[in-house]
Amino acid sequence: MSFDEEWSAARATAAAGVTMRLNQAPADPAPGGPGGADLALDQDRIGAVGSEAYKLHSRLQTDGKHAATATAEAAAALTREGFASGAALLKAGNLWETQVKTLVAACATVSNGLNYSLSSHAKDEQQLHADFTASAIDKYLK
Repeated sequence: MSFDEEWSAARATAAAGVTMRLNQAPADPAPGGPGGADLALDQDRIGAVGSEAYKLHSRLQTDGKHAATATAEAAAALTREGFASGAALLKAGNLWETQVKTLVAACATVSNGLNYSLSSHAKDEQQLHADFTASAIDKYLK
């Protein structure tokens, strides 16, 4: 079988698979499922996750560096005594610091992103409420 024939057969199989999946989609999706109810934003849960991310961020900034000084001193002492493990320990310590910085940045991103989402959602809700109220008032004034 040539490449073109195989490619045509693969495309036909893929197209049939898409058609079958589309034909099997439920006519009336359950609430909360795809095409169901709107996105629900549980501010308490999101706030709790953001708070935990911030706590982890704060703890990592201090506790993640706890052994940095001792590691550097041990690596220097091993190197002075001619042990090759001194350079390896220093490399491990530097890698650890890099990973801690990455985790600290990730926690900050999660915390800030969730805080932004909550704030943005609240502003959107206020705007929708104001728009609805204004349209209802406008309706009654005419």
